[in-house]
Amino acid sequence: MSERILTSIADMVEQTPDVDNRSVFSQLWDILGEMDRRIRDRFELQRDPCSDRFADYRKLGSESEGSLSTYSGPEVDWYVHSYIGSPESTFTNMHITLSLGPQSRVPHFGFAFGTVPDIFVYMDYLPRCDLAENPQYLDHYYTEMNQEYLRLQADERLNPFISQDLYTRVALTPTAVCYTAKVDDDVIANLRTIALERLERWFGWVDAAEATAPGEREALARRDELIRRTICERDPANVLAERLFGKDIADTMVTTLWGGNRTLPRPGLS
Repeated sequence: MSERILTSIADMVEQTPDVDNRSVFSQLWDILGEMDRRIRDRFELQRDPCSDRFADYRKLGSESEGSLSTYSGPEVDWYVHSYIGSPESTFTNMHITLSLGPQSRVPHFGFAFGTVPDIFVYMDYLPRCDLAENPQYLDHYYTEMNQEYLRLQADERLNPFISQDLYTRVALTPTAVCYTAKVDDDVIANLRTIALERLERWFGWVDAAEATAPGEREALARRDELIRRTICERDPANVLAERLFGKDIADTMVTTLWGGNRTLPRPGLS
């Protein structure tokens, strides 16, 4: 029977600080690499210079490693492809987040893998409106995910992860994937399949999206950035970045993650 995980990420890492996860990290990072290639094939993207400082975390004076790359484009407000951690010492955290411009109301794409030391996985489509007051939006984008959600909940290899942070739980949709799991080749293969299926489904939504009215776009862009900023700033795992690199550098990383240091213009607002 699966176990509900109520321990924080930071506490799990502290309890098992010396697990060599290099091999599993490489497998998970390869999955993000494949997703990144598909994203680059689909979208026109330009790297924002604000992330150049973080191209290689080993140059920041720490023994830990990682990279943070941020992009924007005609359809994409903010795309993040990043990782951070010490693969030989338990902790890694890998992210792909893709926020669309306000030209449509297609949900944003959120994805994360980690080792804590077990595998951590998060996948979600972040809504562009309140789901409770927009049942047609809920039905259109989330109904088809319901059976997958229930199937994953019944998978005894996956332990539902319950964040201790209230806002983090608010930001999850009812079909979010948020689990830990023991390292297992079949589990990794299954998660890879689900990740790529979710990405391809999302591409289809983007291709078929109806355009928002120009007069609605500024308010939608403000909402998108507010939620993205709040999620990044309130992430309980930020404390681990502070331990690895110090508070000043960690704070700048977080600001770069949500786009607070961007130099490229936001799309869809002219």
